[in-house]
Amino acid sequence: MTEFEVVMPLAGGILIGIAAAMMLLFSGKIAGISGIFGGMLFQQGDERTWRSAFVAGLIAGGVLLYSINTEYFENSSGRGLVAVTIAGLLVGIGTRVGGGCTSGHGVCGIGRLSARSLAATVTFMVAGMAMVALVQPLYH
Repeated sequence: MTEFEVVMPLAGGILIGIAAAMMLLFSGKIAGISGIFGGMLFQQGDERTWRSAFVAGLIAGGVLLYSINTEYFENSSGRGLVAVTIAGLLVGIGTRVGGGCTSGHGVCGIGRLSARSLAATVTFMVAGMAMVALVQPLYH
C-alpha cells in the first residue's frame, strides 16, 4: 500500500469477522490460526482432520488469489525467501510461546469480551509499534 487505503482493508476486516463468527456459530470453535495450525501438527483423529482441511483451505485461497492477481503477493520488504521464511517461523514460535495469535486474541477473543485477549492484543500492538520505532531507522 503506497497510499492510505480504506475500502479494501475495511472489507477484509469485515470478511475476517464474518468468517470467525460463522466458525464459532456453526462449529463452536475459535478461529485462532496458530492454535489450528499447532493442533494440525500435534492432534490425532478428527481434531487433526478438520484442522488440516482448514489450513488446506487457507493455502488454496492464497493459490487462487495468486492466480487471479500476482500483485497481491509482491515482496515489498526487499528481503529474500529465506529471510521471509525465517521471520514467519519466528512469528509462529512466538504465537505458541505467547499462547495465541492476533487472529485468536484480536478477532475472536475480543469479540467474546475476553480480558485475557484484550491484554494480549494491547501487548501485541505496543510491542509491534516499539519494534517499528526501533528497526525502521535502520532501513532509512
